[in-house]
Amino acid sequence: MKILLVFAHPEPNSLNGALRDIAIEELKAQGHEVRVKDLYADRWKSEVDRADFPAWPPGERFIAGLASKKAFESDTLTADVKAEIESLLWADMLILQFPLWWYSMPAILKGWVERVFAYGFAYGVGEHSEQRWGDRFGEGTLAGKRAMLVVTTGGWEDHYSVRGVNGPIDDLLFPINHGILYYPGYDVLPPFLVYKVDRFSDGEFDRAAERLRERMRTIETTAPIPYRQQNGGDYFIPSMQLKPGLEDAGASGFSLHVSRASATERSGAKSAA
Repeated sequence: MKILLVFAHPEPNSLNGALRDIAIEELKAQGHEVRVKDLYADRWKSEVDRADFPAWPPGERFIAGLASKKAFESDTLTADVKAEIESLLWADMLILQFPLWWYSMPAILKGWVERVFAYGFAYGVGEHSEQRWGDRFGEGTLAGKRAMLVVTTGGWEDHYSVRGVNGPIDDLLFPINHGILYYPGYDVLPPFLVYKVDRFSDGEFDRAAERLRERMRTIETTAPIPYRQQNGGDYFIPSMQLKPGLEDAGASGFSLHVSRASATERSGAKSAA
C-alpha cells in the first residue's frame, strides 16, 4: 500500500515522535511505501484566508467556500495545497497522528484539513437533488481508500469511557472520523489510542509500541468502523434523518450512525480475536 502519514506535534523528540518512527519502520518492513507530512516541521500555514486564493478579486467580499470551489475548478489553488491533494490521491491510506488537545486535534492539523479538503475535491461533489445529496458519507473522491487516527492523550482510559468525565472517546473522535474522514469517502479504521502518556514508564512505552506495530501489520485487513452510507437507503433525502427502526433500542446521538448489523459482526470478530 501507499500510505500518507500526517504528523502534528511540535516536538520531534516527543513520545508522539517516537511512536511515529515506530509506525513508519513497521510499515516499511511490511513492504508499504510511506510519505510523511510533518506539519510543524514544515511550518504549515493553518489559517484559510485570501492568500489561499490568488485569483479571488481583491475588491470582492471574501467567501471561503465559493473561493475554494472556483480555485479548484480553475486550478489556481496554492502550490502547497495542490501538493497535499496530490499526496491524498496518491495514497491508498491516510494516517493522521496527533495528541488530543482540548478534546480535538491541534489547530495546525485542523488548518491542514480546512485548506486541503477543497470544495470540489473533498466536498461539494456529486448530484444534489431530492433523491441524492451529493457523493459524501461513504462516497466521494476518496472512496475506496482507508484512513485511521493515531491519538495520544494525557488522560486515563477510564476518563474517556461511557461514564467518564471526558465523555466516550468514540464520541470525541466522531467529528474527525465521521465528519472529516468518512465524509469524502474513506473507509475509517478504529483509532489507535494511547492513554496516560504524561505518566508513561519504560515498560508502558514498550507495550504501546508493540501494540502500534501490530496495528501497522494489520492495516490492510482491519475492519473499518461500520458507518452508514448516506445514499445507502438508511436516511430520508433530503432531510438526512435516519429512518426509524434501524437503530438499537435506546441508541441516540452519534451511535445512530453506525450500522447495527455491521457493528454486531465487528463485535463478534473482536471476540474471536
